Amino acid sequence: MNKTKVVDNGKKIRKNWSQSWTVLHGGILTFHRDPKSAPPGTASKTSQITPEYTVELRGASVGWATNKSSKKNVLELKTRQGCEFLMQYDTESIISDWLKAMQDTIRQLGVDHQSEDEDDAASDKEDKERRRTSNRGSAGDSEQRRVRTKLRRFLQRRPTLQSVKEKGYIRDNVFGCHLDTLSHRENCNTPKFLEKCIRAVERRGLDVDGIYRVSGNLAVIQRLRHKADHEDQLDLEDGQWEEIHVITGALKLFLRELPEPLFPFSCFDKFIAAIQVQDYSLRVSYMKDLVRSLPLPNHDTMELLFKHLRRVVDHKESNRMSVQSVSIVFGPTLLRPQTESSNMTVHMVFQSQIVELMLNEFQTVFSQS
Repeated sequence: MNKTKVVDNGKKIRKNWSQSWTVLHGGILTFHRDPKSAPPGTASKTSQITPEYTVELRGASVGWATNKSSKKNVLELKTRQGCEFLMQYDTESIISDWLKAMQDTIRQLGVDHQSEDEDDAASDKEDKERRRTSNRGSAGDSEQRRVRTKLRRFLQRRPTLQSVKEKGYIRDNVFGCHLDTLSHRENCNTPKFLEKCIRAVERRGLDVDGIYRVSGNLAVIQRLRHKADHEDQLDLEDGQWEEIHVITGALKLFLRELPEPLFPFSCFDKFIAAIQVQDYSLRVSYMKDLVRSLPLPNHDTMELLFKHLRRVVDHKESNRMSVQSVSIVFGPTLLRPQTESSNMTVHMVFQSQIVELMLNEFQTVFSQS
């Protein structure tokens, strides 16, 4: 390979063509002096081993030289350090192979360098983030202490839940409230919402086909529930509650969402045992005793509800709701065990039978004597 250096650190120098052994390895191009071209007496093993020029190809560029030499097949190599070399070989295929090899090497070195730069940038970013986090550490601790102090003072100054309720800022829900709690809050043994629903049904729903069996629009029922929870003056004669099945659906939902059903958990097994008594008169007597032993809110609410359901059954010719139909609808809602068991199917039969007996024997079960 013939070569000559034409620019050294940005400064042009005179051409001095000479033959060299040229080696490309690991991104480094080295030119070794050809002993045949060395002046007599100067060739040695040391001069052959030590390169005349060492060129780093990273960041370099190489291509065919134009108007740089009268020789043919000349390449121009420019380094990022500001040096330029001309390389020449008489056989075009060989010099072309050198061009391709150097271009591929330069391209690969560029990709590797970019990856290194990205790694360095990522590492620098991590270092900065660690320093930023470290710097924020003490400031963050101070900020947390300040926030905790403010929060503690706020909590110490906040009013009690009872005082907020007394001022009317917070209102307890009607749905999902324990019957005893609701009774004390409303100063009445029977829930006012239940009373309103019953009045509305008895005023305009007793003759409606499938009353309590047909489901109402769930979205409207939920809207009614929200109104009942947040407004004292709920008017069920408002046009938006015109659909009677919405009101019956809300009534059933209210009973279903009682944390403890109308028939208390503690009495479930007793009612199940009573309904299985073979003697009918004794069965009714046991049922009456159990009802009389219930807490007053449960007893009075139960009496109000069953009295209403008796009126519904009285209109069975028009609404097609017999005692059996009403019992099937309300049995699982009014009476359920605290924990479900494998006897659930059997319990459902007994639940309906209990409601059916209490409807048929309403006067006896709820009589004062």
